[in-house]
Amino acid sequence: MDGGGRLARSKRSPRPRTDLKLAAIGAGKLLRAFFASLLSSAKARRAAARNVQPPRFVEILERRLPRRAGLIATFLLLATSAGFGVVKGGHLEHVLASLGDTRNAWANAAGFRITSVVIGGRKQLTQDEVLAIGGVNGHSSLLFLNAASVREKLKANPWISEATVLKLYPGELRIDLVERKAFALWQKDGRLSVISEDGAVLEPYVSRPFLTLPLVVGKGAETHAKDFLALLSRYPQVNSLTKAAIFVGERRWNLRLNDGLDIRLPESDVGNALATLSALDRDDHLFSKDIVAVDLRLPDRLVVQLSDDAAKAREEALKKKEPKKKVGDA
Repeated sequence: MDGGGRLARSKRSPRPRTDLKLAAIGAGKLLRAFFASLLSSAKARRAAARNVQPPRFVEILERRLPRRAGLIATFLLLATSAGFGVVKGGHLEHVLASLGDTRNAWANAAGFRITSVVIGGRKQLTQDEVLAIGGVNGHSSLLFLNAASVREKLKANPWISEATVLKLYPGELRIDLVERKAFALWQKDGRLSVISEDGAVLEPYVSRPFLTLPLVVGKGAETHAKDFLALLSRYPQVNSLTKAAIFVGERRWNLRLNDGLDIRLPESDVGNALATLSALDRDDHLFSKDIVAVDLRLPDRLVVQLSDDAAKAREEALKKKEPKKKVGDA
């Protein structure tokens, strides 16, 4: 109490509280005014932006391009870049094979797996070789198998002249083949090949089953062999003794007999020359004589080349037959 009997004023007077309250109210008003100013400024900027006219070409693009065109263009750009990287990196075949395997796996799971394969007309090639040539494997499905593509792959093989490919759903594949036949052996530049009648090279080597085929030699012999060997077969007297037919200068043929005798045939009228040759061997045993070559290229004569021994013996025989000169002859 003070000296007058009244309670003394507390040190925590209510006046400061009133001052703080007023200050807080004032700060709140200032903050509201500040944020209101910012909001009005943003609205003003947006309105100004709406009032600004874009360039003419931008306006045309906005009207004509569909919505989300930018997103689509971005996606296309990324896809193009990825595709270029795959091709440039040499991964295209691997990617396509992976996609094909995935697609075939779905089809096989759906019941289109190849469960039966029937191959007709097959003689030289095995079933596994035919399927490998056609690109058919354990992952292939009948649904996505391209029959035309398989047929073209098969026809690209030299042994196959024609092929038919049928898909019989749900799981049977039928392939019918027409195979070429081994016709002759062809030698060129010291290398032997098995050829067909049309001259196609069937194998770049000679296996044992083909060693008995007739032998033709020289550039162009593979395409001319069919007609000449057919003509030669009409004269078994000569054909049976022939070891090789040699195509000379892509114009005419020579024969090499088993004993090494060379027969030089003319470019034209070959049949008449072979008939003459057969008659000479039948009547005069021409092929048994000690000769190394018979030249039939001249139409009005036949030229025989003796061996070295036969030539010496003939020369000595002629000398013995020469009449001796008489004494006193000039």
